[in-house]
Amino acid sequence: MGTADVEAVWRIESARIVAALTRFTGDFGLAEDAAQEAVAEALLSWPLASPANPGGWLMATARRRAIDAIRRRTALQDRYALLAAAPAVDEEVDPDKIDDDILALMFVSCHPVLSPEARVALTLRVVGGLSTEQIARAFLVPVPTVQARITRAKKTIAAAGVPFELPPAGERRERLGGVLSVVYVIFTEGSTATSGERLLRPDVAYEAIRLARTLAALQPDEPEVHGLLALCELTAARFPARTGPDGSPILLADQDRRRWDFSAVRRGLAALVKASARGLGPYGLQAAIAAAHASAPSVEATDWERIVVLYEALGRVAPSPVVELNRAVAVAMASGPAQALAIVDELIALDRLPGSHLVPTVRGELLARLGRRPEARAELELAARLCANQRERSVLLRKAAALG
Repeated sequence: MGTADVEAVWRIESARIVAALTRFTGDFGLAEDAAQEAVAEALLSWPLASPANPGGWLMATARRRAIDAIRRRTALQDRYALLAAAPAVDEEVDPDKIDDDILALMFVSCHPVLSPEARVALTLRVVGGLSTEQIARAFLVPVPTVQARITRAKKTIAAAGVPFELPPAGERRERLGGVLSVVYVIFTEGSTATSGERLLRPDVAYEAIRLARTLAALQPDEPEVHGLLALCELTAARFPARTGPDGSPILLADQDRRRWDFSAVRRGLAALVKASARGLGPYGLQAAIAAAHASAPSVEATDWERIVVLYEALGRVAPSPVVELNRAVAVAMASGPAQALAIVDELIALDRLPGSHLVPTVRGELLARLGRRPEARAELELAARLCANQRERSVLLRKAAALG
């Protein structure tokens, strides 16, 4: 087995191993460190002799590393004695317990005591199995920054005495929203990178989809989990048509819809049905909007009036300036740019999205449709100055130049 094989096994087994070790040791940081040491040992030994059961090998090795670490902590001899008396590794991974363990791991990684950035980094590390280098590359931050976030997060969890357990039933749904938001942040960074030279980061987006699928399997009775999965699948379905061969963005109106991933569309629509069981929440409503796009043969044939209604509903259950801005785009398609411009100007008057390139982007498009070309060009140039993604910026500058 080579490095790629070790990485593949780790991506599959990491959450299970860290979760099981945390339950046995009661120490989240120790469990994660021991698991990482096991991977490092695998990188050295597997090319020489491949184990028959790679997942079991990693679990057994990580458990030994955890015991060694606890043995070195003389004040924790009682805990070591408890661990040493634990059943053999093949018996200790209780198949009836492991789902709850992984779910508890996700709740710990997304705990409210952590900063949003730390939650994302820790979730990708301990649940997703990504290395610090992969996380840094995905979010275009230095490796030491990611390492510091993860180290600080583990220390914060230990200092706050966060237990490795599922939250009580009364708190779980409220806390689940935080877990979903972390997965959604990871997906949105993959679907439209906030900075850098690439519009898409599919590896990041597909990691979020994998996490969403895990959540859906662990929490099948939570509609919003299926809503988030549906949203991610339906959005990712358009990835193959969103960029040209050179990586340049292709706008929705110009996309070859035959290149969309219709397997992802079918998976997304199936998840949306499950999300509709008790009425759609915020993620389910966004998925319904994505489904309206996915089922339309063209931009012109899209049911824009339905999309406007869905955005109005979304604005009531999860109000935000971004929702209002998206509603303005839908209103422009359904009723014309004049009504939409009034919505955007109200956002500007209230200073709802300061410093965002999205507002001048939409305003520029609306002004161009109204024939107010000099104003439109100025707005698009402003949007380009504010945009950190080089691919998006190039599109904005081309649009501005075309109005010259």
